[in-house]
Amino acid sequence: MGNSEENRYHFENHSEAAPRQERVEWHHTGDGNDFTPRDRKPAKEKKHIGRKILTVAAVAALCCGSGAGGAFYASRYLVSKYPTVNTSVSSSGDAVVEKLSTTKAQEGGRISTDVTSVASNVMPAIVAINADVTEKVQTFMGTMEQKGTGSGSGIIVGKNEKELLIATNNHVVDNADKLQVVFNDGTKAAANLKGTDAKMDLAVIAVSIADLKQGELSNLKVATLGDSDKLSVGEPTIAIGNALGYGQSVTTGVVSALNREIKSDEVKGTFIQTDAAINPGNSGGALLNSKGEVIGINSSKIGGEAVDGVGFAIPIDAARPILDKLMNQETKIKVADADKGYLGITVMTPQGVEGAYVESVEQNGAAQKAGIQAGDIITALNGQSVSKREDLTNQLSYYKAGTEVTVTVLRRESTTYGPKDLKVTLEKKPQGLQDQTQQSSDNDQNGNQDQNSQGESEENGNQNGWNMFPFGGF
Repeated sequence: MGNSEENRYHFENHSEAAPRQERVEWHHTGDGNDFTPRDRKPAKEKKHIGRKILTVAAVAALCCGSGAGGAFYASRYLVSKYPTVNTSVSSSGDAVVEKLSTTKAQEGGRISTDVTSVASNVMPAIVAINADVTEKVQTFMGTMEQKGTGSGSGIIVGKNEKELLIATNNHVVDNADKLQVVFNDGTKAAANLKGTDAKMDLAVIAVSIADLKQGELSNLKVATLGDSDKLSVGEPTIAIGNALGYGQSVTTGVVSALNREIKSDEVKGTFIQTDAAINPGNSGGALLNSKGEVIGINSSKIGGEAVDGVGFAIPIDAARPILDKLMNQETKIKVADADKGYLGITVMTPQGVEGAYVESVEQNGAAQKAGIQAGDIITALNGQSVSKREDLTNQLSYYKAGTEVTVTVLRRESTTYGPKDLKVTLEKKPQGLQDQTQQSSDNDQNGNQDQNSQGESEENGNQNGWNMFPFGGF
């Protein structure tokens, strides 16, 4: 089971593909922060029939006050501990700490519309992430695989002896067959998963330092993490990310609200709200304060594409302990389908409960041998949270048959559910057994169905009150 910080936030877990919508390129037209869009057609002037009426209203108000002037200073900040996570021991026995340069916090913190120095200083710590994804789609012909691509953003938060460590959203990398990172200087490198937290919608991926040349490595920076708990409404914000998959872009705004509570079928938690534009592709990117410190991890998924002027970010103080744990996990590489481990169960996503509900257990299968029972709710695999059945499917794709894993379940005991950790040795999937996906029809038996799922159909109506997604076992 996760810690208290992990349980504060609940997210759905989807791979984000930036839609190819109208492309808007912004161009600098002079000093400061004046930008104008290219290829955006001016709005047509409305024509009115009949007499034109001109109404002129002039209202002037002058408010004067004595006392303090208009100077604004940003809050005190904390420096990230992540850049110093790498240690090695020399022949003399002394610890040698190796780290990348960190983004230097800007002094002062006055409000200014010119963010060029902050942006140029932080951009080497921000990356674009491209993901190749294979999804199973149910059609009238059965279950078919559909390949696609998605884009998101990431923040370089640390480095160990062999890897650069990059924080992003879980839904950016979820179910990805292949990950590619594009650095600010255009350098591209393959990335692998370190760990994910579906409840917090956080993930850490790693790029092998051996894949980067020394010159390329010297162009990169590790971001400085700030203190989101000390933010005030009205403070300036800067969002940097891979908007719409076109590459790095910068938008500005203010902190519109703090501890903004979001509750829906897909996300639950409290977030930083900003009017800085956070578009598809920005997920996993940085929300900065005026000093260039990371105060939040952006997510376009929270606000939705239809919302204008309302963006959300996961507060960095809530994300920090989760990222610290994920950075120290073993790097994971997906295994071939023929080699994947098999539990021997069928599961479905429960309604109103986080986890994967065990519908049935195969006789003499790996799960039964380990003591997993029908009715158990799987909440974690090897310490990584499982919020729904897709989380379990994705996590199992990194383990070969013969691997021993720890499955955490909630089991009903009398009137309550209690946690149990069970050791399971994964077996090989039986020859000829194929995954099946069966969708139950919408059949609202109790009138308590939520249809707000951002365009995705919901499967409802079974007598047990579960959203049911049975498939041919795993």
